[in-house]
Amino acid sequence: MSQRNTGVTAQVVNAYACPVREVLDRVAGKWSVQILVAAAHGPIRFTELERGIEGISRRMLTLTLRNLERDGLVTRTVHPTVPPKVEYALTPMAQELHETLQRLTDWAERNRVHIAEARAAYDVEHRPEQLGE
Repeated sequence: MSQRNTGVTAQVVNAYACPVREVLDRVAGKWSVQILVAAAHGPIRFTELERGIEGISRRMLTLTLRNLERDGLVTRTVHPTVPPKVEYALTPMAQELHETLQRLTDWAERNRVHIAEARAAYDVEHRPEQLGE
């Protein structure tokens, strides 16, 4: 294969890989996963998400919801009430993704103790004073 063809192939691969990586980064993000799991059982209000997701700031929740909406994973519905009622719901695409996230969440729950034990064993075996030896 000529150098020119190799360059074209690399460009095609990079053009495909970059968006895939971007999508995976978005949906696998700490807050995105929690929002998608929380919204899986039907429409949910902003304040319910805020209360239900430990450690998330209002700003980060807002930014993550906007990004999920932009990516077509969440819909935002404003009800004409006083004060306005805003609900977020998963799109069919996100509901499909939720099945995978639920399996991942179940796996993490089943294995969290084993992972904690493995980390503790690793840390004992690789204490900082042993690294220089």
